[in-house]
Amino acid sequence: MSQASVRHKMNEQPALLDTELEHLPPELRWREWMGRVEAVIFAASEPVTRSVLARVVGRNCNIDLIIDDIRAELAGRPYELVSVAGGWQHRTKKVFGDVIHAAFGTSAGEGAKELSQSETLVLMCIAYFQPITRGELSSFFGKEVSRDLIGVLRAQDLIASGPRSPQPGAPYTYVTTKNFLSQFGLDTLRQLPDFEALEDAGLLSREKLLAGAIPAGLAGEEGEDDIVEDQVP
Repeated sequence: MSQASVRHKMNEQPALLDTELEHLPPELRWREWMGRVEAVIFAASEPVTRSVLARVVGRNCNIDLIIDDIRAELAGRPYELVSVAGGWQHRTKKVFGDVIHAAFGTSAGEGAKELSQSETLVLMCIAYFQPITRGELSSFFGKEVSRDLIGVLRAQDLIASGPRSPQPGAPYTYVTTKNFLSQFGLDTLRQLPDFEALEDAGLLSREKLLAGAIPAGLAGEEGEDDIVEDQVP
């Protein structure tokens, strides 16, 4: 091949992907779409959204039915296709958690350090009452929520800065992230258990929280002013 031909090949635009597959019989077309969808999800390091999958299948492809068929085929496998953070992701089934832990020291999908009780409680409150300021969190618990604790949750990409509060000083609020949804196996925040239902079931008590049944680790050594602190994202 001549140098001119090589340069021509390098400058060519990649061929457009045939998504409609009209040359294939319906059954083979469906199988090809299933393969494409599963391949894209398998290759991704984070949940894959509907809009991304739509790039590789035809306009007449029902993505929800494709997902259902893939799930049916994975029924006997140790991994499954789950809906998390507004998309889909391959994950090892929970029943194999102990096996994964024995092999690698962590459960499937876990990479970040385990949260302390204090960090978990603050994260829970942010999830249920977001957007919420650090000052509001401190008022809720009756103890100052330290910036170090907030920093741990931010470092693990479980929370992020939300809109500024209308309070004096316009402090930043905190909200949960897509990674929070992914880590806890949630598709949307609407899947969080109803707070009042948890209280009715005796699994959570707002009164106990407010009464101080919270670990002392919530507070830092310093007594920073909440409003000033929250102005820094």
